[in-house]
Parts: sequence; C-alpha cells; structure tokens
Amino acid sequence: MYVVIVGGGRIGRHIARDMVEKGNRVTVVEREVGRCDQLVVDHDVLVIEGDAGDIETLRHARTDRADVFVATTHDDEDNLVACELAIAEFEVKRAIARVNSPKNVEIFEVLGIEAVSSTRIISELLESEFTVGDIVKLTQVREGRVVLLEIQIPDGTSHLDEHGQVLPAPPVRRVQELGLPDESVLAAIFRGSSTIVPHGGVEVRPGDEVVALTIPDHEDQVRRVLVGH
Repeated sequence: MYVVIVGGGRIGRHIARDMVEKGNRVTVVEREVGRCDQLVVDHDVLVIEGDAGDIETLRHARTDRADVFVATTHDDEDNLVACELAIAEFEVKRAIARVNSPKNVEIFEVLGIEAVSSTRIISELLESEFTVGDIVKLTQVREGRVVLLEIQIPDGTSHLDEHGQVLPAPPVRRVQELGLPDESVLAAIFRGSSTIVPHGGVEVRPGDEVVALTIPDHEDQVRRVLVGH
C-alpha cells in the first residue's frame, strides 16, 4: 500500500513508522525544514518539503498513486484543504484526517473524509476493513455516543494551561487509584514506542498518552482526573 501523510510532527511520524514497519511505502509532506531533515534521518520514508495545500506539492508526492491520503496536522482547515485536493484533483479513493475540534467532524464526513480524533487509531484504520462509521457504531451507548479522548499526561516541562503556564506533572498513579467516573474506561496507554493495555495495577505516568472512553457528560471530569488538575 502507498500512503501519503501530511504533517511530520509527532503524530505523522508515529503513523509513518507504523506503516513502514508493516511493509507499506510512505511519503510525508511537511513544510518545516527541521522536521523534514529529522524525518529523513529517523525514518525510511520519502519526504517532500512543501505546503500540502499546494497542488504542485501533492503532485511531487505522487498523490495520484496513493491508496490512502492522511492529514495529521494540528490545523483542521489545513487538513480539510489537503484532503479535498487529494480527492478532487488526484482522485484519491480514501482520505483520512485528524480532526482537532469535535465540532468539525460533521464537515469532514459530509465531504467524504474519514474524521478521526484519536491519532493512533488512524494506523489501525489503514490496516483494517473498519471505517470511522464502523467505529461510531461500535461506540454507541444508549441514546448518546461514547466520547473517545486522547489525553497527554503533563510531564512538567512542555504542557501549558489556558494561561500559558506550564502544567506540573501529576504523580505516578495506578489505574485503580485514579477515581475515574462511572461509564469511563481507559482503552490504551502509549509510552514511547510501547502500547500498554490498562488494568487496575498498571501505572499512569507523566508523559504518557492515554486513550479513554467515556460518555459526553463525563468528558471534562475524565480529563481533569488524568491531567491531575
């Protein structure tokens, strides 16, 4: 399978690594020179320096040959434009985008773009027969929908609050000590290159990336519990 990935940040790098390890060919489109250089050093991928909102850049990435086009940047508008171009100009059959704001999910889906909020699930989507629609069906409960949260536990050095202040790292805690609200569960913990299936005795540590399932009413509480504030 040939995959074109837009965005060479943490998310794009992770997906690129996963795809290469599974025997796929990958091209990454990234506008920042420093990230391009690091991608070339760290991963066996073709790297195109440029803006994915530009048709020529996508042409250089051989988007017309892509089996899947994935946009992973932090900007929903950039992801939307790139996916639209891939579909309209290069007739890509499958476009998947990271959606940072839940309110934008419907816009992506109306345009035929699979919208995913949990970034690690994107890699699984590429290798499976499941679509985002299938995941939605699997995560429906009663009259509402389960909320899939991806939460980075502050490490005390780089995560900022709404006032621009560095969030202190919470203490190491076992899952059973977290006090998660009812109808909430941890689905996975990502620590570096390791994937951990959580159970009561598993530790949640600063710097971990946690995927949690909960109902909409408990979303904020789950975030507070995991972040420690």
